[in-house]
Amino acid sequence: MKKNSIIIKLILISLVFAANVFAQNTRTFSGTVVTQQFELIPNVSIEIETSSGKINATTDAEGAFSVQVPNESISVKFFGNNIAPQTRIFAVTDKLIRLQIKTNFVVRPINENVTIEANILTPEIEQRNDAIYKNTLFGRDDQLVQTLNAGINAGQHEGGGKSLEIRRFGFNLDHGGVNGGLKILVDNVQQNQATQGHGQGYLGNLKSSSPELVEGVSIINGPFSAAYGDFSGLGVVQIRQRESLPNQFTARIQGGSFNTGRGFFAYSPQIKDVAAFIAYEPSYTDGPFVSPLRYRRDNFTGNVTWNYKENEAIGFKFNAGRNDFFSSGQIPLDEVFAGRLDRFGFIDPENGGKVQLGNVGAYFRKEWTSGATFKADAFAGRTLFDLWSNFTFFLADPIYGDEIQQHDSRLQEGANLQYLQPYKFFGKQSLLTFGANFHFNQINVGLYPSIGRNPNRKFLPENIDNPDVLLTSAQANVNNYAGYIQNGMDFFNGHLHVEAGLRWDYFSFDVDGFEQSDSINLLKGKESAARFQPKLSVAWSPFEKFPVVFYGNYGRGISSQDARGVVRNPDAPKISTTDFYQTGTSYNSRRFSATGSFFFIDRSNEQVYIPDDGSIEFAGRSRSYGIEAKTSARFNRYLSFNGGLTQVLEAFYPGEFFENNNSRSRVAIDSAPHTVANGSLVLSELHGFNSSLSWRHTSSYRLDGENDAIRAAGHDVVDFSVSKRLRRWVDLNFSIDNLLNKRYFETQNFFESCICPMCDVGERIHATPGYPTTFNFGVTFRLGAKE
Repeated sequence: MKKNSIIIKLILISLVFAANVFAQNTRTFSGTVVTQQFELIPNVSIEIETSSGKINATTDAEGAFSVQVPNESISVKFFGNNIAPQTRIFAVTDKLIRLQIKTNFVVRPINENVTIEANILTPEIEQRNDAIYKNTLFGRDDQLVQTLNAGINAGQHEGGGKSLEIRRFGFNLDHGGVNGGLKILVDNVQQNQATQGHGQGYLGNLKSSSPELVEGVSIINGPFSAAYGDFSGLGVVQIRQRESLPNQFTARIQGGSFNTGRGFFAYSPQIKDVAAFIAYEPSYTDGPFVSPLRYRRDNFTGNVTWNYKENEAIGFKFNAGRNDFFSSGQIPLDEVFAGRLDRFGFIDPENGGKVQLGNVGAYFRKEWTSGATFKADAFAGRTLFDLWSNFTFFLADPIYGDEIQQHDSRLQEGANLQYLQPYKFFGKQSLLTFGANFHFNQINVGLYPSIGRNPNRKFLPENIDNPDVLLTSAQANVNNYAGYIQNGMDFFNGHLHVEAGLRWDYFSFDVDGFEQSDSINLLKGKESAARFQPKLSVAWSPFEKFPVVFYGNYGRGISSQDARGVVRNPDAPKISTTDFYQTGTSYNSRRFSATGSFFFIDRSNEQVYIPDDGSIEFAGRSRSYGIEAKTSARFNRYLSFNGGLTQVLEAFYPGEFFENNNSRSRVAIDSAPHTVANGSLVLSELHGFNSSLSWRHTSSYRLDGENDAIRAAGHDVVDFSVSKRLRRWVDLNFSIDNLLNKRYFETQNFFESCICPMCDVGERIHATPGYPTTFNFGVTFRLGAKE
């Protein structure tokens, strides 16, 4: 026994001695790899040559590295996909810790174009990773849009089933396609639908997206990229879905308040050189409404990508979905505040909708060792859309009510081509990008007066000659052809980056239909229009070590008009333009990032076709300007904070005035908040816990351009979520939406209505209530981890 004790002591002494010798003969080689604009570069390969051989390492998601090296002179090579390789020699006496290694992109990280992403804050581009989508329980499909923040304020019209109303930079974009528009794409497929049954640029197809499949989101805060055209005036959101999942089997089962249930089930096989998955997402909820929402949604999504060569791949995607729902619509707030109508009550119980859709796509990508990249994708989609609404109750039809059915049966096809060519211009790193986009729509679209969801109200005896009861039906073909070129160039060893681009879009509108009120009018014609859109961006980092960058961006965006309005009034603008100017600065370090910017938006005249009643509104030239600030701070490896503020200083029509107390006042842009803010405290991977506490703020805002007293109420809402990994293969999930049970309304509009056949007609605010405190519980299984 004593002999064994002596042997153990000798072994321990030997280990301590060996450790001391190793410590004396090695040292830590650590730092970050960044660009001249202080963009952190992940996945950079590091090859260290020493006297005893090579040591390999890779930068992490924040561009950081740390490795033990011999206490001697070393040669280090930094290289990777789409960056300029470089080799550095370090002597024995050189400092090796907390280094900042600078290099340049061969292909810059602009939205979806490259595999490298810059994990920093800049005024013009923001990134979202997959953490919130895989760790958070989503009880409502519209919460996917709410995670974007970025000054985007979104509100629900119908309690869940209908597309959100989008508001940004002091403009109300309706459902995404007017007043400049917000372009949203999923895997490069445009979600905004032109000449849609309910509204131009309608974003309802987003409801077929499953949050668990989101790999990342890029948000361009203006029309600054030549790759995007229609509906891009107030920004572009590119949602990228996964090509495969990290586990072979994934299942999430959740339930919660208001009879809510949801599941997510996916299979992702492990096959050499193939990335694939198939997923199914069912959900159901009644919501907090007196008349249950009865919202049933089913989504099917799949992908197969074959990497048949090291730098070449071909893939196929499909997505199909359906949703059926009833809703309470927007209810008059004067009735709610008088106590005659419940906040979650209804006037017409037949509001709601039915949607079926399917999309298939194919894509190809090839990369060369020089960094040159070619990408091509094509898609086809089919949508059947029916929406029943009653906004004004008994205003136009005091006998049967004002219920309408809006129909949209659509077949669409599209293709995108893009080529990126890095090159040297007098020794300066440059990147040339050019491409083309094609988007074709064949649409059967109509407005049918209905009663009890039966589209026959126009043909009842009292309504055949009623001019206020309108029926429309049309076959519309809307085609968009586009080409673009963009060139980026670095100067002064990468300290100055200049990007310039030009895009051209051509639209053709072909409509064959009619409108029936007290007479039948043909709605028939062919029209076309085209627009050029210039782009210019400058980024300047004057210091070598201090991570501050100054930015200036300009871009012109466009938004096309509804084809029915174009052929009815061919002399009005067919395409509106948005000139967006932005200047700002950013500071980015590993633990703290902040950005501040000033924006000025100048919009042209715009003709807006109103599918709810077949009318046309003409909006004059409009302007908006303000400031934005965003910040991100990492307190330690577990705890971080991020937040943002968008403050519109003024939004107005420069050529329109009204008399106000014997003075002329400028007509203001209404129906959009001037202050939008958000903040989140995030806990990551602390003993298996992931949690977030999120806050969002919307200021009150005017609902009438000439009367500031008519206002929508603002709100502050706090959400909480937490997940705990019990085993490597199972997580428990819990969330509370509206933690403080804030009583608020999501969408508020001011217009005339009549709530019963014998009631007086009145102008009033109508609104959709926000959900009260909502609980969700879930369990997530992840089986068969891939190597």
